[in-house]
Amino acid sequence: MHTIAAMRKEQRQKKLLSLIQAKPIGTQEELRVFLERAGVSATQSSVSRDLEELGVIKHHGHYTRPRTNGATARGLLSLDSAGENLVVARTEPGLASAAAVEIDGAAIPEIVGTLAGEDTVFIAVGDRKAQRAAIKKIWQLFG
Repeated sequence: MHTIAAMRKEQRQKKLLSLIQAKPIGTQEELRVFLERAGVSATQSSVSRDLEELGVIKHHGHYTRPRTNGATARGLLSLDSAGENLVVARTEPGLASAAAVEIDGAAIPEIVGTLAGEDTVFIAVGDRKAQRAAIKKIWQLFG
């Protein structure tokens, strides 16, 4: 059951991203309606959580992904949630340690600690709410 829900969530999030890239969408309700029309069921609360998890921001009244030029230039490629207490950051090879140092230096209160490998940083957080906030703040930090 959990994997089916996770697959639905992943499908919904992919569709959500393609919708906000394709057209200007200004409200969560508008986004929910577009998702429903595309055959993806969604509630306002699931849309809200998805926007936060994906790091989507409002720019000039419309939803958009944050510009990642700065993030990519400094090695950060992606941020994904894993369970309720972990964020997994992918970086260019060799840049995970530098990314972890920058994340630690930002003193983001939701982050308990980081562990860096070659191209991956595990970021520990207290709970799902802290996880969403940490993802958003890390994108802002690297944006």
